[in-house]
Amino acid sequence: MSWDSRFPEPIELPCGVRLASLREAIVHLVKTVPSSERSTPVVLTAAEMITSAAERGGPIEFARVATLRALNRHLECVLNPDILKSRIGTSLRERRRPNTLDPPAPNAERLLHP
Repeated sequence: MSWDSRFPEPIELPCGVRLASLREAIVHLVKTVPSSERSTPVVLTAAEMITSAAERGGPIEFARVATLRALNRHLECVLNPDILKSRIGTSLRERRRPNTLDPPAPNAERLLHP
């Protein structure tokens, strides 16, 4: 691979910048990450993944994900507990085995004896 290798899906930034290649990604990181933050693990990982993909044929998707994490390093991940509760509750109900003591489903007779 080379520095001009393209991501399978370009990184679209809110400011309108579009990062389509490994070269564009590393240049953008160099220009936008302050020197005081360049030694943080998330930025170092992004630089290593981009370099690995460009020079040693590493997975380009890893470079893309690491770049996204470095660009979003200040964003806080917040989980909406209401969504979690509804998803967990639904999945448990779907996996639950019917109990013989449960009331029969509506129209159960019609389904059993068409």
